[in-house]
Amino acid sequence: MASGYGYESRTIGKDDVNYRMHFRMINEQQVEDITLDFFYKPHTITLLTCTVLSLMYFAFTRDETNEDANLWVGLILVLSFFLVISVLAFPNGPFTRPHPAIWRIVFGLSVLYFLFLVFIIFLNWEQVKNVMYWLDPNLRYATREADIMEYAVNCHVITWERILSHFDIFAFSHFWGWGMKALLIRSYGLCWTISITWELTELFFMHLLPNFAECWWDQLILDILLCNGGGIWMGMTVCRFLEMRTYHWASIKDIHTTTGKIKRAALQFTPASWTYVRWFDPKSSLQRVTGVYLFMIIWQLTELNTFFLKHIFVFPACHALSWCRILFIGIITAPTVRQYYAYLTDTQCKRVGTQCWVFGAIAFLEALACIKFGMELFSKTQVLYVLLWLVCVVRMVSTQLSCSSSITVYTYQSPHSCHLSCSSCFTVHINIPVSTQLSCSSSITVYTYQSPHSCHVQVVLLCTHTSLHTAVMFK
Repeated sequence: MASGYGYESRTIGKDDVNYRMHFRMINEQQVEDITLDFFYKPHTITLLTCTVLSLMYFAFTRDETNEDANLWVGLILVLSFFLVISVLAFPNGPFTRPHPAIWRIVFGLSVLYFLFLVFIIFLNWEQVKNVMYWLDPNLRYATREADIMEYAVNCHVITWERILSHFDIFAFSHFWGWGMKALLIRSYGLCWTISITWELTELFFMHLLPNFAECWWDQLILDILLCNGGGIWMGMTVCRFLEMRTYHWASIKDIHTTTGKIKRAALQFTPASWTYVRWFDPKSSLQRVTGVYLFMIIWQLTELNTFFLKHIFVFPACHALSWCRILFIGIITAPTVRQYYAYLTDTQCKRVGTQCWVFGAIAFLEALACIKFGMELFSKTQVLYVLLWLVCVVRMVSTQLSCSSSITVYTYQSPHSCHLSCSSCFTVHINIPVSTQLSCSSSITVYTYQSPHSCHVQVVLLCTHTSLHTAVMFK
C-alpha cells in the first residue's frame, strides 16, 4: 500500500518484532530494576548547559602561550565531549550494571580507538614515531626486550630458586587474567582449549618473536597448569556460584537501614542476572562450528597483537601504552563476548551487536598496523608454521565439539542403581549402599544440573529422602 508521503508502508510481522526484540536485548538492554530515578533520567538540557559552560571556561581563562599544552587540552576536550555524546546517543549494550552510561562510554572509547587506528595506518613510520614521542618523550630511549634479554636458556637446570623467580607480577597477571576470561567465556572446555592453543601459538610464532621461547617446564607446568589452570578454576567457581543464585533485587528506597543501603549500593556493581552458556553442542550447525572457530582465531589474534605491537613500535611491557591497552581490551571484551554468543546461538538474532563489530574491526586494524610497520619482521614468516597453527586451532575446536556436554540419563529397573552416560565422553555408574537399600523402596529419581562442561547428579531415594551426590566434569 502506498502512503501519502511517497513511500511504502508495511505491517510489522511477528518475526520482525521477535528479531528487533532479540537484537535489542544484546545491543540496547533496558534497566528493569531502577532504584533511583534521578540516575536514569536523560538530563540532556543540564548536560548541554554544563558542556557549553565548561567549554567557555577553558576557552577564555587558560594561558595559551604553551603550544604543547594547547594541543593536549584541545585533544582532551575533544575526547571528553565525544564521550558526552556517547552517553547521549550510543546504545547501552548487553549490560546495565553498574549503570548503562558506563557501557556507553566504553563503547565510545572503543570507537575512538578504532578511529585512531585508522588514522595511524595512513601515516608513515617517521610520523608514527613522532606521535609516540609526543605522547611520551621517554620512548625515544626505549629498547626492545628481545634485544636485551635471553629466553629459554639452560632449560635442563631446574631449581626451586629458578622456579620461584618466575612467580612475578606477570605470573599473577596470567592467573588473574584467566580468571576474568573464564568469567566471560563460562566454559571449562573452551577456556582450556584457548589456553593450550595459545601455548601452541607461541611455539608457531617463536621464529618471529624470540620472547615466545620458554622452557618446557615453564610452559607446561607454570603457565598451563598453575597460572592458567588456577585462573580458569577460580573463574568457573565464581560462574557456578552465580549460576545457582536467585536474582531478586529490592529498591534501595525500600531498604530502611544504613547497612542495608550500603550493601545494596555495593551489589549494584554485581551482575543483575547470569546467563547460562553452552558453546558446544553435538548437533551444532556448520555456521555455529565455524563461528566458534572464528571466535578462537580472533581471540588468538588479539593476544598476538599485544606482543607484536610492543615489539614493532618499541615500548616495554610495563609502559602505560601496554597495560592500558590490555585493560581496555579486557573491558570491551565483556560485551563483545555476550553479543557474539547471542549471535552464534540465538536463531532470532540475525546480526552482531555494535560493540562486537567494533571489537572485530579493532583486532584486524591492530594486525594491519603491525604488518604495515613491521614488514621487515613479517618477511621472515614461515608460511608452513602459520598453516600448521590454523590446523591446530581447527583440530582443538573439533575435539571440543566431539566431547561436548550432551548428557543422557538412564534409570535402570534395578531398584538401587542408576546409570549416567555422556554421549561422547565416558560413563558413570552410581550404586546405592546396601544399608540404604534395605530401608528403601525401588523408587529412584535422578536430577541433573547441567553447565556447559559438567553435570552434577543427585540421586534421591524417595522413601527416606536420602540423597547421594556426585559430579562429572567434562574437560
